[in-house]
Amino acid sequence: MAKGYWVSVYPAISDPEGLTAYDKLAGPAVQAGGGRVLSRIPSRGGRVVAHEAGITQRVVLIEFDSFEQAVAAYESEAYQKALVAIPDGFERDFRIIEGID
Repeated sequence: MAKGYWVSVYPAISDPEGLTAYDKLAGPAVQAGGGRVLSRIPSRGGRVVAHEAGITQRVVLIEFDSFEQAVAAYESEAYQKALVAIPDGFERDFRIIEGID
């Protein structure tokens, strides 16, 4: 079974500290849904090199055991509460994608 992934890219962040409330709710919701954070840049000394139209703003990659599990975690009540906590002034490109077996 192919894994599922959440890919979040934040092209515009007006106030990085404003994501604190979202992070506090989203982390436990992702874990409860079976997700594992594979990368969160910039953070913890992580490095990024952007090419072409790439950006160096926040990028988060989360892995789930299946695509269906990734979709269910996004639709969960706990994660929906986290989404409400994202403050105004943030632009986010969020996708759920299926991995290759």
